[in-house]
Amino acid sequence: MSKFLAFSVPACLGRFVLLAAPLALAVGCATQAPAPVDDRIAAEQVRAPAAAETRGLQVFALRNPAVTELSEAAVQAEQAGDLGRAVTLLERALRIEPRDPELLQQIAEIRLGQGQWDQAESHARRSFDVGPRVGELCQRNWRTIALARERQGESEAARSARDRLQACQVEPPPRL
Repeated sequence: MSKFLAFSVPACLGRFVLLAAPLALAVGCATQAPAPVDDRIAAEQVRAPAAAETRGLQVFALRNPAVTELSEAAVQAEQAGDLGRAVTLLERALRIEPRDPELLQQIAEIRLGQGQWDQAESHARRSFDVGPRVGELCQRNWRTIALARERQGESEAARSARDRLQACQVEPPPRL
């Protein structure tokens, strides 16, 4: 009887390990957050082109120093690849300034990097609705909306959003 137990326990344990290992691996993979699609999308396709076309009228709002601090911390988190923390910081800033178009646009751009196209478009549209409707921020809004629509396979809607970019460039009035 003792021989039977001596040989059956390790054999049983071996089969358990063989069956449990793939299950543990599957559970471990299921609990990890999905990898970001490409956290450079916003930088390369939204921010850089808008910054390059800064001619014309620009409108900047005054900001609460706490919002500025949270926004800068979010930029650092985004650059470090921690997109979840960046969004959390920006949402905290939105609790202070709920209608800040820059904060809404920052979240939209992070959502692009996460592949959350609907949320990216929604935040960019909200930013445009409460924002200046001219200048660099306006361009970033429409580039984000166009890119999100393009990624969702809505090419006609994306083209329509790209057409709206021209309206963002307004020449300042002449100085006397």
